[in-house]
Amino acid sequence: PTECFLSRPEEKQESTVKAKRRKKKKISDVLQKSAPKPGVPEDLQNLLTQHFGENRSVIELEELQLSDSCFLPANDLTHSFSSYLKEICPKWAKLRRTHKEKKSVVMLVLCSSALRCLELIKSMTAFKGDCRVLKLFAKHIKIKEQMNMLEKGVFHIGVGTPGRVKALVEQDALCLNSTKYMILDWNWRDQKLRRMMDIPEV
Repeated sequence: PTECFLSRPEEKQESTVKAKRRKKKKISDVLQKSAPKPGVPEDLQNLLTQHFGENRSVIELEELQLSDSCFLPANDLTHSFSSYLKEICPKWAKLRRTHKEKKSVVMLVLCSSALRCLELIKSMTAFKGDCRVLKLFAKHIKIKEQMNMLEKGVFHIGVGTPGRVKALVEQDALCLNSTKYMILDWNWRDQKLRRMMDIPEV
C-alpha cells in the first residue's frame, strides 16, 4: 500500500509537467488570421535558394536564378482553372495542332496528389478542347504503362505529381524539350491545409 501511495504524487507531477508544454502553432490557426495570397515568382525563387543554398556555391546559385520573363502572371484567385489557362495561353489551338512529338507534352501541370490531378483534369475541359491529356501520377497507374503511352502516342497536356514526373524524366520516358508551359498548383491546400511546397517529400 505504501508503494502505491508513493507512486501517486509522482504521476501527478508528470501530468503537471505535460500541461506546461507550449501548444504548437497550427497552419489552420495562421490561415484563419491571414487572407489567402496568390503565389508570385519570388516565392519559387526563395524556395530554390532555400533548398539549394547549403549545397551550392554562389555562382551555382546565380545560375539557378530564373528571370521574371520566365514567369507568366499567377492566378490571382479570381479565375477558374480553364479561364486562367485561356488567359496565359491564348494560342493554344495552334500549339495543339503543331505538336507532333512523342514522349513529350506542350503543357505540364504539377499537383500535390493524384486526387487533385483528377480534379484539375475535370476543371480544364473548357480549355483543352479535343487535345489528349495524360495522367502522370502513381495511383492505380504503373510507370511502365505511362512509358508505353508516351512512346506510342502524342499527348498535349500532362497532369501529374512531382515524384512520378521526376521518375519519368530520369528514365528518359518524358522529354521536356517541347514543353512550353509548366503550371504549379501553388495555392491549393490539402486536408491538412498544406500546399504542395509545404510537403517535405516534394
